[in-house]
Amino acid sequence: EELSKETEDALQNLKTQLISTALNLNTITRAQTTVREHIQSEIDKYVKKKQHLSQSIMALQNSFINRFPVIGKELYTSVESCEEFHAKLYELQKDNLPKWEKKFKALFKEKTIQNIVMLQSLLDEYANEIKIKIETINKSLTDIEYSEGTFIELVATNAKHAEIKDFKQTLKQLTTGAVDENNIYDEQKFLQIKELIGRFNGRAGHVDVDKRWRKTVTDVRNWFEFSAIEKYMSDGSTKEYYEDSGGKSGGQKEKLAYTVLASSLAYQFGLEYEKIQSRSFRFVMIDEAFGRGSDESTRYALHLFEKLKLQLLVITPKQKINVIEPYVKSIHFVANPSGMDSSLISMEIEEYIKNKKS
Repeated sequence: EELSKETEDALQNLKTQLISTALNLNTITRAQTTVREHIQSEIDKYVKKKQHLSQSIMALQNSFINRFPVIGKELYTSVESCEEFHAKLYELQKDNLPKWEKKFKALFKEKTIQNIVMLQSLLDEYANEIKIKIETINKSLTDIEYSEGTFIELVATNAKHAEIKDFKQTLKQLTTGAVDENNIYDEQKFLQIKELIGRFNGRAGHVDVDKRWRKTVTDVRNWFEFSAIEKYMSDGSTKEYYEDSGGKSGGQKEKLAYTVLASSLAYQFGLEYEKIQSRSFRFVMIDEAFGRGSDESTRYALHLFEKLKLQLLVITPKQKINVIEPYVKSIHFVANPSGMDSSLISMEIEEYIKNKKS
């Protein structure tokens, strides 16, 4: 390696000084020290320059790896790895990736981004359907007396579940500006979508966790926390708020459950409160009905179903027959004493009451 002009001049001056100085046993040691100090000074300069250049090289390497994590995932920051970086540069120049950048962005927008937008739109649509169903059910509940002078109103609020909030936020980030901004199709967004798709497919070593996560975040019913408000019919003011059934008596829990069930059935059948729709299908079969409930809550449920003009087939233990008598037209007794063959006895409710009295 050739010496710099500054170094050559310094050595020449040192040589001149040494030649012009008479060397003897007294001056040779001093001359030796002078030469050593000068050489060491030059070495220190080169070492410092080498360290500065090494730091600059590694800073550039680190910048490349951070900016292009996919391409640089097999590279590491070190002066010794310059050959690997040169090899990667040659590979990139050979592949001529910038030539395909425009096509990649177009496909990324037309396929991947659009699919994410469709997923978000579909989930939002399902979530909105739940809100609409709640509103429709509440219309039926408004006219159904829950307790004296009150009615029930269902409420759906956004769930506080961390995974669901993060998932919805991720979808929002990925789709923001997806229609009219060209600068969003960068590698960072590509990596975010890749990670999202990886979780949907199930990552290696996390298949069960990702399956549970996928089921949680894509079932829009989990997006809501449901509660009920008991309001006065007179002015709509709140009497009581039911966030859950905790602390309520068994009868209160049953009553609330029957109210929501009946109004949900009304929604499914497209029924309006106390309006007969002769051509509508209104048949409901309830198995193991009212077995453990109180007589009061059973009467409330049957009266509620009657108001909604629902035709019921009630399968219930014998001890509840006296409660359901006013609401049914016929009774069918099923017996299977041997466990092999069943027998059925049917009769009109009037006949049953007559036989019971006799």
